[in-house]
Amino acid sequence: MSIDTNSVIKVDHIGELIIFVRGQKVILDSLLANMYGVQTKSLLRAVRRNMERFPEDFMFQLTEVETEDLRCHNGTSKARGGRRYLPYVFTEQGVAMLSSVLRSPRAIKVNIEIMRAFVRLRQILLSHADLARKIDRLEKKYDAQFRVIFDAIRELVTPPKAEKRSIGFRD
Repeated sequence: MSIDTNSVIKVDHIGELIIFVRGQKVILDSLLANMYGVQTKSLLRAVRRNMERFPEDFMFQLTEVETEDLRCHNGTSKARGGRRYLPYVFTEQGVAMLSSVLRSPRAIKVNIEIMRAFVRLRQILLSHADLARKIDRLEKKYDAQFRVIFDAIRELVTPPKAEKRSIGFRD
């Protein structure tokens, strides 16, 4: 994703960049660098100079398996000239800490938008959890005749599970 260095990306677009890894909401280092208008190596160099500010729950490096899963999920290739090391990801707290390391006016604006995106995502997740609790309460309140309706509603609210398809020929 290429971002115009003169404009700040909007909250809706940032929300699309947040992924779940190890049960945490994170953003890839390369995407953050792109948003901040710097090279990934420059962003990571600034982080390395301030490692005491980035404990494991603020930033961590992906494993080879996680990187490969991410690559397959996004449909990107492992082309020459790309990364020679495993990517890092930043949690919400890590992104907030980046504001103390990257001090440009653009970094400040981007950081504000990223924090808004994390808050918005948290609100969406809470509203789904709240909706699930309300459905459970209603189900307990009414008898079995409405069970079919509640099951249908629950199916609509639950995101579909991705099927793993085998690769190759089938007999």
